[in-house]
This record gives sequence, C-alpha cells and structure tokens, in this order.
Amino acid sequence: MLLQNKQVAIIGGGPGGLTLARLLQQQGVNVKVYERDADRYVRQQGSTLDLHDDTGLKALDVAGLLDEFKKHYRPKADKMRITNSQMDILLDDHDEKHEEDFGHEHFRPEIDRGPLRNLLIASLNEGNIIWNARFTEMKPSGDGWSILFENGATAYADLVIAADGANSRVRKYLTDIRPVYSGVSSIEVDIHNAEQHTPNLWKLVKGGKLIALEHGKTICFGPKGDGTLSVLIGLKTPEDWLASSEIDFTNIASMAAWFQKEFAAWSQEWQELLATDALTLVPRPWYHFPIDQYWKALPNLTMIGDAAHRIPPFAGEGANQALADALDLYDALCLGQFETIDQAIASFEKKMCKRAAEITEMTLQQTEAMHAENNLQFLLDFFTWPAASQLR
Repeated sequence: MLLQNKQVAIIGGGPGGLTLARLLQQQGVNVKVYERDADRYVRQQGSTLDLHDDTGLKALDVAGLLDEFKKHYRPKADKMRITNSQMDILLDDHDEKHEEDFGHEHFRPEIDRGPLRNLLIASLNEGNIIWNARFTEMKPSGDGWSILFENGATAYADLVIAADGANSRVRKYLTDIRPVYSGVSSIEVDIHNAEQHTPNLWKLVKGGKLIALEHGKTICFGPKGDGTLSVLIGLKTPEDWLASSEIDFTNIASMAAWFQKEFAAWSQEWQELLATDALTLVPRPWYHFPIDQYWKALPNLTMIGDAAHRIPPFAGEGANQALADALDLYDALCLGQFETIDQAIASFEKKMCKRAAEITEMTLQQTEAMHAENNLQFLLDFFTWPAASQLR
C-alpha cells in the first residue's frame, strides 16, 4: 500500500477531514486529524445538511457508518415550504408521501452537523484527533512537512491533506489562486429555543425547510434538532458591503433596523426574526474559486472540500462534495490503482477539479437565479416535476 509506514496529517476536523480519516484508518494508515477547536464541544455546529446518494451517503457507506447515520438523521426534515414576501404558502409538500428511501438516487436525508460530526469522531481511534491544534505554517522536512501550530506544538507528516475549509491556511502551499466574489451576501442567524422566542416562525417552518423569496431577496429557514432555527437572509450586494453598509453586525438592534428598511415591502410578520436577543448572527459574503482553476500536483500535499473548491450554499453541495473528495482520495491512495503517491494525488486532483467545476457552475447558476428579480417563479418551477424529485 502506498501509505504503508507513512504519517498522514489531515488539517481540519470537519465532515470531509473526519470521513477521510475514518476511511484511511480502516486500511491501517497512521493518520492524525489536527483540529483548531479546543475540544469537540466548544463550538456550535452550523445548519443541517442533506446528504446525497452518490456523494455524501456513498462515502459514509464505504466508511461503514451508514447504519450509524440512520440512527441520527432527521426524518421529514427535508420537507419543503415556499412562501412569497407576504407569507403566503405557495408550495407545501408536508402532506405529500414520497417513496424515496435509502438507496434511491433522489433521497436526500437531513442530519444536523453536530450529530454528524459526533458519529464521525466516535468512529476514530483514541488519539487520532489532536485538539487545540490551530495551524500556523509548515516547512519542507525531508520528503514531507514539519507542521507548526499556534500553541507551539509541532508535528511531522509525510503527506499533508488540507481540509481546513473555505479560509484554508494550507491552500497557499499549493496555489495562489484567489476566490471570486459571487455577488451575493447573507446574514446567518441562529435563533436559540426558537419555539419560545420566535413562535410564529417556528410554527411556519413546521419542522422542515422553508424558503421565502421575492424580487431578488431570500430568507431560508432550517430548524435543528436542538430547537435552534437557522436562517440565511440573502441578497445581492457589492463585495465591500460589510464595510460600506455602516451596519453594526454585532448589534441586534442595528441589524433589526436594517432588516426593517431592507425588507419594508415584506409582511411585517417577518420582523419577528430579529425581535429577540436569543440569537447569534454572522454576515457572510459568498465566494467561489474559478471554475477552470489548476495547480501543479505535489507528492506530499493535497486538499479537499472547501479548501479546494469553496462555493455558495444555494445548491446544498458543499459537504457532499467534501465527502466525495474524501472517498476519491482514499480510493486513489489505498486501492492499488497507482504505483506512486505522486500518481495517485495527480489523478485524484484531476478528477476532483473536473467534478468541482461542474458543481461550481451549477451552484453559481442557482445562486444567481435565487437572487434574481424573478426568483420566486424560478424556485416554484424548480420544485415541480421532474426537478423536484431531483432535489429531494
């Protein structure tokens, strides 16, 4: 095996990095995941994920974790409602019966990020995750790398895999290609104990997804199993909007005043969204890497997930592509297809970049359509047969 007697370092303990670690562990590879968080409990995980049969679910199946996934996913969380700006429900599939289930190509079960991360962590051997390991830099050392962390610790690896997300610190050791602004920004809002603090909105989402949109603006809702309501408020903005808007994004009252003005034509019932202090909010301008990006493959470094091909969230592909990367890299390194690690990495990156280019192009088209003047009609058309069966 190519990785026999090799030390592998995965920088980043998100779904992609943890899944890859699990796959490599199954082959007896000496692998360590270096995660910046102090421990597994320190940070609230983000919104729910819908995993796809040919990417995310396939990777979990090969990793031997599909049965565990079935214990933690949230049935019916994939149900969808669509409303206009006046809160009129124009599409509601809560009462429809879908025949899709595990093994069906269009079945996309939802799971909260926290439970997914926990089941992946539990699948790894004791000591395979190094917590409080915030990457700072690395330097060539022999045929591999000497890795330095913020707390002063160091580690050696024959192969480093960057899985450290959209703002990867490791990516620069492979390429200087910069991300491109998508033209769309969002305000991410997490409302805690939403049934109590935003009861009308909690009732409206009905335990599933809800998208409210019209005239270029979107509000996407997704409840979590712990009672949190995750929300993305999206609109087209200049790239420097966070700095030039004069909104104090650390102040809920300032955000509420902006929302009242920006969404003045919408029903006043939406104002409940920012009428509570029991929330956190984060502004997020959405970027992507160029569709035709290319870099020269190295024999001791590669990357997966958002570090390699970050995209906006409006097609539900980010985590699925990260897990697909993990599975493809595992296949290249461990299944005997290649004679050298160099060949394996070069083949993996060629396959990954081709797949990511197609997904990025599709995601950008959907991001634009979701924030165009006729976005409401676009989404209603998208959720009619046969497109609806492909999304659920």
